[in-house]
Amino acid sequence: AFKLLELISISLGLSSDRLTGYFKDQTSILRFNHYPPCPNPELALGVGRHKDGGALTVLAQDSVGGLQVGRRSDGEWIPVKPIPDALIINIGNCMQVWTNDKYWSAEHRVVVNTSKERFSVPFFFFPSHEANIEPLEELISEENPPCYKRCNWGKFFVSRNRSDFKKLEVENIQIDHFKA
Repeated sequence: AFKLLELISISLGLSSDRLTGYFKDQTSILRFNHYPPCPNPELALGVGRHKDGGALTVLAQDSVGGLQVGRRSDGEWIPVKPIPDALIINIGNCMQVWTNDKYWSAEHRVVVNTSKERFSVPFFFFPSHEANIEPLEELISEENPPCYKRCNWGKFFVSRNRSDFKKLEVENIQIDHFKA
């Protein structure tokens, strides 16, 4: 994940270590997912539509498939075909904000298979809770004003996770709430 940060920084014309300071006390998570088969997949959803909140997600998945990405132009769900020994990299909301929409967080979901179980292992690369997330000053100008207001990662993360539970009657916080 740190190597990817370096490469993204370089692709933006920035120094390779420009983003690493946000991860001094990172709060990353590794999760193991199991999706049992379902004879009526239209009645079940592995993971609902969402965008990843952190900086990057590095995903290892088996050969079964089920990951789908929403096409930006029309919202159609496009299946992501598993490639043996390959990792999938998702850009998260933090990266979208830092790059002022030069990179964007793709909406995605997981659907279950009718006859095969599916396994995946996502690594969610999160900055430190104290990190303030806002467009990088090197990427903004009069011609390219900031698309987002500053937000604190820790507060955003906690608010966003709390909003996943409707019983708490908390507003569903997403990165668009911080649009400038």
